[in-house]
Amino acid sequence: MENPLTALRKFVAPEFIFGNGALAKCADYVRTFGASKLLVVSDEGLVRAGWTPKVEGLFKGAGIDFARFDGVSPNPRDGEVMDGADFYRKQGCDMIVAVGGGSPMDCAKGIGVVAANGGHVLDFEGVDNVPIPMPPLLCIPTTAGTAADVSQFAIILDSVRLNKIAIISKGVVPDISLIDPETSCTMDADLSAATGMDALTHAIEAYASNAASPITDLNALKAIEYLITYLPQALRSPYDTEARAGVMMGSLLAGLAFSNASLGLVHAMAHALGGLLDLPHGLCNALLLEHVIAFNYEAVPERYDRVASLLRGKPAETTQGPFHGASDAIAEALFKLRRSLGLGDRLEAAPVSAAQLDELARRALSDPCLLTNPRAASGADIVGIYAAILPRA
Repeated sequence: MENPLTALRKFVAPEFIFGNGALAKCADYVRTFGASKLLVVSDEGLVRAGWTPKVEGLFKGAGIDFARFDGVSPNPRDGEVMDGADFYRKQGCDMIVAVGGGSPMDCAKGIGVVAANGGHVLDFEGVDNVPIPMPPLLCIPTTAGTAADVSQFAIILDSVRLNKIAIISKGVVPDISLIDPETSCTMDADLSAATGMDALTHAIEAYASNAASPITDLNALKAIEYLITYLPQALRSPYDTEARAGVMMGSLLAGLAFSNASLGLVHAMAHALGGLLDLPHGLCNALLLEHVIAFNYEAVPERYDRVASLLRGKPAETTQGPFHGASDAIAEALFKLRRSLGLGDRLEAAPVSAAQLDELARRALSDPCLLTNPRAASGADIVGIYAAILPRA
C-alpha cells in the first residue's frame, strides 16, 4: 500500500479573505486586476436580499463600471451560461464578480470558460478540458455549503439531456474569494440546513475518498468539527454572526478538501437527481449521505469510525434507534443531526417509475465523482439507495 505521506499529491486553492466585512474589500481587489468593466453574476433572490445591490454600490462609489447578469436558476443551465457569455462580450467586460451561492458561482465559471475559449460550455465537460484560463473571477459567497468559491469544480445542467455535467479544472478556480459570514444571515432555515449538510457531505466524502491525502484529511476533519458545532446554533439563532462564521469556516475547509480529494457516490447520485428531476442539490446530499455511508462502510471502516466519533463527540458506539451494529454508528449520528435540522427522510417529488430509477442509476454511474468513491457500486446498488429516499410510482 502506498504511503500517504510520500505519495505525490497537489493541492490547489485560491486566495481568500475570511471574516466579517470581507465583502467591503471587493472594490479594492477589483482594482488590483486593472479591469475596465465587470460582469456581476448573481440571481434574483440575492438582488431582493440586498447583497447584490450592496456590492454594486461599492463599485459605483469606487467609480468601477459594471453590468449585471442575474438570469441564473438554482441548478444553472447551459443556456444561462451561454446567455451570460454573450452578454459579457457585448458589454465589453474583462472581469467577472460572482455574488451568491453555488448556482451564480458555477454559472460565472461557465461564462468565464466560454468567454475565454469560445464554443459551448458543454464542450468543456470532464477533467482538465479548459485550455485557456478564464478572465479574472472574484467570488462573494452568500451561502455556506457549495464552496464553489474555492473549488476547481463547476456543475452545469445540460438542458437537453437533463444531465448535470462537471467541469473539473484548475482553470475554473477563482482568483480570489471574499468570504463574509454576515452575508449568510439572510438564508432561511431550510436553505441553511440544506447548504450546511452539503458542506458536511463534502467533508465526509473527501475524507473517505480514495484520492485523500494528509492535507485534505486535515481540512476535512476540521470542517466536520466546525459544522457539527455551529450548524445547529446557526439555525436556532440566524443572526448569530459567530455561529454563521463557524458554518462558513466549515464550508471553506470542506471545499478545500473536496476540491483536491474529489467526492464520491453521494454527489454522483445527487447530480443525477438535480439533472433529471431538478431537485435541490443540498437536500439531495443530506438525504443520501447516511445511506451511501452504510453502503461504503466496509471499504474504509476506520475512516468512517473517525467521522462517527466526531459527529457523536465520543468514540463510535451503538445506541438504541433505527440502526444496529457498529457499522451503523455514523448513520445513526447523521440521522439524528438531520432530524435536528428539520430535514425529513425522503424527497418531496413526483413518484418515480422503475425506468426512471434505472435512468438515474445510469447517470450516477457515469459521473466523475464515482471514480473516487471508496467502494465500487453497481446499478442495482444505486437503485436500492435511490429507492430509500424517493417516492415510487
